[in-house]
Amino acid sequence: MSMRPVPPSTDAIAEDVARALAEDVGSGDATASLLPDVADIAYLLCKEEAVIAGQPWFDACHRALDPDVRIDWRFQDGDRVPAGTVLATLEGRARALVTAERSALNFLQTLTGTATVTAAYVDVVRGTGCTILDTRKTLPGLRLAQKYAVRCGGGRNHRMGLYDAVMLKENHVRAAGSLTAAIRAARHLQPSLPLIVEVETLAQLDEALAEGCERILIDDFDAETRREAVRRAKSAPYSGRIPLEVSGGVDLGTLRAIAEDGMDFVSIGGLTKHVRAIDLSMKLGPAP
Repeated sequence: MSMRPVPPSTDAIAEDVARALAEDVGSGDATASLLPDVADIAYLLCKEEAVIAGQPWFDACHRALDPDVRIDWRFQDGDRVPAGTVLATLEGRARALVTAERSALNFLQTLTGTATVTAAYVDVVRGTGCTILDTRKTLPGLRLAQKYAVRCGGGRNHRMGLYDAVMLKENHVRAAGSLTAAIRAARHLQPSLPLIVEVETLAQLDEALAEGCERILIDDFDAETRREAVRRAKSAPYSGRIPLEVSGGVDLGTLRAIAEDGMDFVSIGGLTKHVRAIDLSMKLGPAP
């Protein structure tokens, strides 16, 4: 990956880690207190093929408990690694290493899972010009982290929240009275924000193209209607100025055909909603 994704701010990561350690460690690690508090070493093992994401959270968990811990990463976020890879070695206090272990791994296994599944979708559309997007269907409190993981997997972020774009969907259109009325109200009230418009019919597509917006999301179109939508959006007088996005009902089996039809974007809630953690472990002792 040529451009490394930029993680959230140090403060945002520290807040995530503080919550995780508070729920896990609480008033203290009753088991770790039985260990001699001596210097020790450990290694981090990835047991399956994966695209790595979450190093800043892993590091922050360990440094919160041992500021002097040394973590030597052999790979970077965004790297694809085979099963059985030693990702990092650690040197620090034994009690802190084992106390931080679970929280650190929880972040890394979850975010690596998101990056890995995102990379699988990105691989399918490679060469088509189609971009994979995430959605707001994230784990509560972990949106910045999961959206970072999507970037590690080669995807791009949709809007971060309700505040950084206007997205008109069925309920907004119904409340406004029509799609055109909703678009005009959005332009009047939020002129500085990007406007994304969901359409359910080709007639609504024509309205959105005529009124103008930053992106049009087509909802539940069959293949024939989808291709007609592309034809209309790419033809004069619009000439592809407004990109098209497909969302919903997309899986790895159907994705390539959608991309080859000329879709500019495909947004997939499952990147962040359906979390399958990657199998990782941290073991005390020298790396094999």
